[in-house]
Amino acid sequence: MTEPPAENTTEQPAENTTEQPAEKKPVDLRETYRQQMIASIGGWQGALITAIPTTVFVIVNVTSTLRAAIIAAVGSAIVLTAYRLVRKQPIQQALSGLFGVVIAAIIASRTGQARGYFLLGIWTSFLYAVPFAISVLVRRPLVGLLWEFLDPTPGGDGTPWYRRRPLLLAYTWSTLAATAVFLARGIVQLTLYGDNATGWLAFARIAMGYPLFIAAAGFSFLVVTRARRRLAAAA
Repeated sequence: MTEPPAENTTEQPAENTTEQPAEKKPVDLRETYRQQMIASIGGWQGALITAIPTTVFVIVNVTSTLRAAIIAAVGSAIVLTAYRLVRKQPIQQALSGLFGVVIAAIIASRTGQARGYFLLGIWTSFLYAVPFAISVLVRRPLVGLLWEFLDPTPGGDGTPWYRRRPLLLAYTWSTLAATAVFLARGIVQLTLYGDNATGWLAFARIAMGYPLFIAAAGFSFLVVTRARRRLAAAA
């Protein structure tokens, strides 16, 4: 009788089951910075954080004394900061607002006048306008520097953005818009300060805050994205 074929006893090589470590994705510092900037603005809650202490200050000053108004404004800013902290929300806007309220309250206390509360905002408006205006004069508009840092223009032949006329013009107009916003805030509030119109000062500070910021940001987005689309189409 024929013997059955012998079984194949050759051992198969063992599979390598060792998993290769996953490659770590590089940290996108630009995206991280962009997200931090968005979080620091605070959205509509950020607008409330900015508006509430000022509103409280004016109301209490009308109904009571300057000292009570100062205490109420600082107290409301502390409460708002604590609220965001308890809810584990970003507190950059609240902390900066609290710092601004404290400084404004100190100035009002030193001057002995309610309108002194708004001096810090008037000074900072003019100070912010200076670097924006200078950047336009030296042909390095600040909006362009910030935008290109966060989102560099794709494609091209390696020419810097400030040597590409459509981009330079778009960033220049955007920077001029921001300069105009800061100057408008400073001039209007300084005029009301001279008239000792504390109530209108508070209204101007709130009305010329986030609304003008959103308008300038929208204008910048429209102008810059249009210039980028034209460059992309040409490429």
